[in-house]
Amino acid sequence: MSSDISVRSSNYQVEDRSWLVGQHGADVTPGVMLDVSKFTKATHFPNGFIPSGTALGKVTATGLYGPYDNAANDGREVCAGLLFSSLRAVDQVGNNLAKVGGARFIHGAVNAAKLPANSGIDAAGKTDLPLIIWL
Repeated sequence: MSSDISVRSSNYQVEDRSWLVGQHGADVTPGVMLDVSKFTKATHFPNGFIPSGTALGKVTATGLYGPYDNAANDGREVCAGLLFSSLRAVDQVGNNLAKVGGARFIHGAVNAAKLPANSGIDAAGKTDLPLIIWL
């Protein structure tokens, strides 16, 4: 019988939901499956995690979600909500994952100034989310 004594490491990210104003809406966060290939590593997950507060759009052809982009023409031009919790987008050796499951925030109050720097939200995206109060 042999023992595995190899060194392993794990990474984590402390959750930052400072953009969330109160708990209203946090109890109803529909599930989403993200297509990681739609995200750009340097822009959306330079540390390996897609941060909570990232604006999401649904790709019509696949039903998967990617980053909201008002200039897109694949369905992501309509903002479908904000990513509720940060998600790991790379595996332990640094390779991008194909898909990751999470949840989206679709109603409640949001402090837009505290969203992640590359959240992707714009005026059109805010209009797409009438159940969110933007502060």
